[in-house]
Amino acid sequence: MPAHPGMSTVADPQHREPPLRFGVLGCADIARRRVLPALLRTPGARLTAVASRDPGQARQVADTFGCAPVAGYQALLARDDIDAVYLPLPPALHPEWIRRSLTAGKHVLAEKPLTTSSAETAELTALATASGRVLAENVMFVHHPRHERVRRLVADGAVGVPQTFTAVFTVPRRPPGDIRLSAELGGGALLDIGGYPLRAAQYFLGPDLRVAGAALRTDGTAEVDCGGSALLVTGDGATAPLTFGLDHAYVSRYEILGSTGRITVDRAFTPPADHVGEIRLDRADGTETLPTPAADQCVNTLAAFVRAVRTGETAAGHGTMRRQAELIEEIRRAAGTTDREPGR
Repeated sequence: MPAHPGMSTVADPQHREPPLRFGVLGCADIARRRVLPALLRTPGARLTAVASRDPGQARQVADTFGCAPVAGYQALLARDDIDAVYLPLPPALHPEWIRRSLTAGKHVLAEKPLTTSSAETAELTALATASGRVLAENVMFVHHPRHERVRRLVADGAVGVPQTFTAVFTVPRRPPGDIRLSAELGGGALLDIGGYPLRAAQYFLGPDLRVAGAALRTDGTAEVDCGGSALLVTGDGATAPLTFGLDHAYVSRYEILGSTGRITVDRAFTPPADHVGEIRLDRADGTETLPTPAADQCVNTLAAFVRAVRTGETAAGHGTMRRQAELIEEIRRAAGTTDREPGR
């Protein structure tokens, strides 16, 4: 099959090993729109095959991206020319196909949320460790260098002692039929949109977080939560009010308020690869705007996954994924909605 323009067909010159060969389970929009184009630009990676339950759809996507079409997910896992699987299926289907992929000897990069329960997340991370395979959750924003720069500013005392981390991620109403509106498929604002501010709270405040209160909202017609808020606190008293929703005006922002200053980052979670951002730093002596260069956080995420496979870092990120799943359940309990846990 001819290579797609830009497709990595040989090992990157900086890599002594051949490319990591990826297979894709499913033809979801995020795969076609963001991840597969990025995979073609990722050094050390090769897109080998894409699978769908619909052979025609598999062929159409494979032709677009210059790889092999496969009819059925299990057939892709049976191939011996696949090292790793990217899994963009609905969240409720993740446990089964992550388990099957690991059992088949494949490394796995799964869309977020990894699962819909902390028990399943714990089980699958343990299976990955026992199998010697990398299991990662496709949370892209943590691989944008802008946030590491913010973390360094905080560590260097730019805002004094951090007191409050505030994050908001909301998006407009989803169209009918969107999987994020399906309880059976593991949808809902908390699991999908809420994962961003919650992971950001872990990124900046660490895992020592507990849920002090939460509320989830439905609009009376949807079968899942459409938005909500949560208040988290750390052991040393820092607070983290978080807001999320999928029936709102678009907002993607976080703020770190410290004893001597404040850092604000807008368009924080899903910036385009060509977006030149900024970090706003407010202190008593004035305001400073620090420009941050554009970065392709999707390519960066895939490159980090390839490195983890090459270096054998099979347990990297497992603690964060498990704590993320636990905090989501704690938010649901605090909001009094455990009886409507999605995907169960």
